[in-house]
Amino acid sequence: MFLARVTGSIVSTQKVESMKGHKLLIVEPYRLDTDSRERLTTTGRTFIAVDTLGAGEGDLVLICQGSSARLTPETKTLPIDAVITGIIDSVHVEKKSVYCRNEEG
Repeated sequence: MFLARVTGSIVSTQKVESMKGHKLLIVEPYRLDTDSRERLTTTGRTFIAVDTLGAGEGDLVLICQGSSARLTPETKTLPIDAVITGIIDSVHVEKKSVYCRNEEG
């Protein structure tokens, strides 16, 4: 699993039948800043993930990738490699808050 920020959405009018009705979001993985360890920073990569929770642009989310992405009741029959399994409220590292959803501007 990894943390990612939702940066956009995908609209696909033509797709396999099992994917119809599923929201696709563009997510950008984040990691702990290696210098300060006091903030999250982007990895510079992007993925497409199926949204099962109603996440929106700007949300920090928890991503499950690979075969594990198909282990939820909502995704067990889908041909996917990444799924949003959580919307993050806060992240603490070494007793320090590095992210708080309520403090995001």
